[in-house]
Amino acid sequence: MKEFYTISKNETTEIIEKKSKFIADIYPVKNVEEAENKIKEIKKKYYDAKHHCIAYRIVEEDRIIEKSSDDGEPSGTAGAPMLNILQGSNLCNIIVIVTRYFGGILLGTGGLVRAYSDATKKAIQKSELLFQKDGFEIELETDYSNLENFKYYCKSNDINIINIDYSENIRIKIEMEKEKKDIFLKNIEEQKINKIRIVELCRKIVNIVVNK
Repeated sequence: MKEFYTISKNETTEIIEKKSKFIADIYPVKNVEEAENKIKEIKKKYYDAKHHCIAYRIVEEDRIIEKSSDDGEPSGTAGAPMLNILQGSNLCNIIVIVTRYFGGILLGTGGLVRAYSDATKKAIQKSELLFQKDGFEIELETDYSNLENFKYYCKSNDINIINIDYSENIRIKIEMEKEKKDIFLKNIEEQKINKIRIVELCRKIVNIVVNK
């Protein structure tokens, strides 16, 4: 599995460069269809702008699909620099769309590259970054008397509790990085974690918050 960074939610930022306004919209996306739909949404939202330059990287099975577009700007001045930033930051499952409103002053090739790059960087800096890596989801059962102790164990070991179902017995879903799974199961086996019964265990991609 490829390990990479992504973002938790969409963000919007803008910069002004010699009276031209550059609006950067950044979104987490799961597939190409979702990315292309975001482009349509932005073009509809900013219908009166001439340029909607894009870059996206999407993980599909064992490969990364990449696309960039200058959307009428001089070749290589917008989409490619934006894509380079995503590549250099190991960002995937993400699309950046930078919309430009022309301010009447020509920026030149270098000015355009700088403006589209800066708009992209600013959008990334505003975003909450997640590191996606291989992990496990585990469903387990415990009793009410053990719940607080188990919650404390999870908090102390950076194990994420996804859901707690309060029924006759308590069912808890947790997720963790693959490196923590063997230690967790060993602690259950050696009864360092009490009154726990594993119901189901499966592999999944887990998200680790990098910045807040």
